[in-house]
Amino acid sequence: MENIVREYATPLSVLAAGALVAMTVYYGPSGSSRSVSAGANDSAELQEAVLPTAGVTLPITWGDLGARLVEVGAIDPEKLAALYEQRGGFPAEYQRLIEKNANEKIVITNWNSGYLLNLLWALGLANSNPILEDASEMMNPAYKGAGNFASTGGWTLAKGNAMDHYNMHQLILLTSEQQENVDRVSRNIFRPCCGNSTHFPDCNHGMAMLGLLELMASQGVGEQEMYKTALAVNSYWFPETYLTIATYMQQKGVAWKDVSAKEMLGRDFSSGSGYANISSQVTKPQSGQGGGGCSA
Repeated sequence: MENIVREYATPLSVLAAGALVAMTVYYGPSGSSRSVSAGANDSAELQEAVLPTAGVTLPITWGDLGARLVEVGAIDPEKLAALYEQRGGFPAEYQRLIEKNANEKIVITNWNSGYLLNLLWALGLANSNPILEDASEMMNPAYKGAGNFASTGGWTLAKGNAMDHYNMHQLILLTSEQQENVDRVSRNIFRPCCGNSTHFPDCNHGMAMLGLLELMASQGVGEQEMYKTALAVNSYWFPETYLTIATYMQQKGVAWKDVSAKEMLGRDFSSGSGYANISSQVTKPQSGQGGGGCSA
């Protein structure tokens, strides 16, 4: 159980009313800098822009996928419920998503983002897709099998071994055009816990994002909307990361609502090295809740 990602609370990026936040952003190799002071209200507004309190409605319905993941054994409902009972309870909303006919649009929030991560992780791992057969990435012989990655060895909520389900179940069927979209978009979405794109889903976040892209493609979501949705979801999974990136963009005069989702998700911003570079140029209060670890 300890390998399943924990759910993270909203980062404490909002200071007490009246306190001032001093943020310094450095531009360019010359070392020139510009300092900007922002009040607590500005911090609250930025957090609301990146992590809306009411959540973000995703352009997908879950349908009976949860029930099918249970049926094939990729999710053991008893293990899943036991995990969340340890965390204070397994609410009806969570139960409904592993039963049939969950036909309403999914809304991701600070509260349920970790649970959705786990469901999408199971989907990405279990659904049969050519990306999981890539001999230069997940199936590269140099790694001695796909079972040695965090995204596979870390999934302990299945019946049997996770590799009994890896790339094994026809849960989402894609047309050739839809598969091309997933392949293309997945190569452009990175995550700050490592340097790999979603096309190489070696951790839980990558595998979950792959599952989300497959689901969106199957339901006719266009490429630009896929990037927009992926950025919203990544923001809830890595809240401190994207609050920092949003601060960086704000200091460059670009509001979060106006950023290019594809650019923000790319290597220069969202990979481990890209984010480290951005973060080094932003001085901001440390919340102590960075979120987004690949294991508990």
